[in-house]
Amino acid sequence: MYANHDLVKVFNGEEKSIEQFNEYNNTLYHCAWKAQFLSGLMQPIMNFIANIGYVIICIMGGVYASRGTITVGNIQSFIQYMRQFTQPITQLANVSNMIQSMIAACERVFEFLEEEEEVPDTNHPKSTQDIKGNVDFEHVKFGYDADKIIIKDFSAKVEQGKKIAIVGPTGAGKTTLVKLLMRYYDIASGEIKIDGIDIKYFKRDDLRSIFAMVLQDTWCFNGTVMENIRYGKLDATDEEVIQAAKAAQVDHFVRTFPEGYQTILNEDSTNISQGQKQLLTIARAFLVDPKILILDEATSSVDTKTEMQIQKAMDNLMKGRTSFVIAHRLSTVRDADLILVIREGDIIEQGTHEELLKLGGFYDKLYNSQFEECN
Repeated sequence: MYANHDLVKVFNGEEKSIEQFNEYNNTLYHCAWKAQFLSGLMQPIMNFIANIGYVIICIMGGVYASRGTITVGNIQSFIQYMRQFTQPITQLANVSNMIQSMIAACERVFEFLEEEEEVPDTNHPKSTQDIKGNVDFEHVKFGYDADKIIIKDFSAKVEQGKKIAIVGPTGAGKTTLVKLLMRYYDIASGEIKIDGIDIKYFKRDDLRSIFAMVLQDTWCFNGTVMENIRYGKLDATDEEVIQAAKAAQVDHFVRTFPEGYQTILNEDSTNISQGQKQLLTIARAFLVDPKILILDEATSSVDTKTEMQIQKAMDNLMKGRTSFVIAHRLSTVRDADLILVIREGDIIEQGTHEELLKLGGFYDKLYNSQFEECN
């Protein structure tokens, strides 16, 4: 609620937010009060029990001592034994609240430790130095859960330097394919090959080094513009950063800032526009100079003019590189070399824009529906 207070205000949700906060706060108050009260009672109760034990020993010992059954030294021994017996119990009671916190923390720790281990990298990894960018998907099957398969039987062949568009309805598995390609998840069956080599034979770090990704959700951290672009290649020189910025159409607006490339972006990057943030992320990708480029809805949250700027920057970035473009705005992928239409995890149509329109199938309906909505 705090992070999205503007949204709360727009929908007049202040009163409801306060009510919900008070409800949570009262629940926390009662639970905390009971926990502290019970924890506070433990020590006096244990001391009281221990003192009763001393009283009983003294009374009973006095009676037996007066009868000559035991000596005063025996009574002293019993008192010492009683102290040694009750002291650790009292100490344990004093830390009972800490024990409860420890048990709660242990549940989280062991839940994490019980998670399935990531498949280790191969002991004899292949080199990615001479990778060109040919990608093959062969009968790929995958599901986040074993009983819920998202991608059932996906096969596609992507040639080096081609622009491949992946389109389809929400939830069809478009972004999942990209995650599988970068090995964020391992496939259930089938193979994904780059230049004829199964990606499982590459080290994960080496595999991901040949990719650059531009996402719909831009991410910039608290730092200078120069540092944010350099994040793509930490050992890059200032000149390399500026060249990447020029290629990504970033340089011209950065020059308008009072401090130029040394301008500090705040924690949420609210001192620059959404389109400028998107261009910064493209500049990062330019700096990496990847073999394979992934664009996931990179222009969906900007205006038409900014989209044209971003599209120009992306066209420059995609030259000579294998590119995967995930898009809902089908007008942005009309010039793709190959369009893969995915529905429920399978390719149902593939071809160029013109070829798919002539088919009059799902892509044709998907493409024309955008204009129907506008009308």
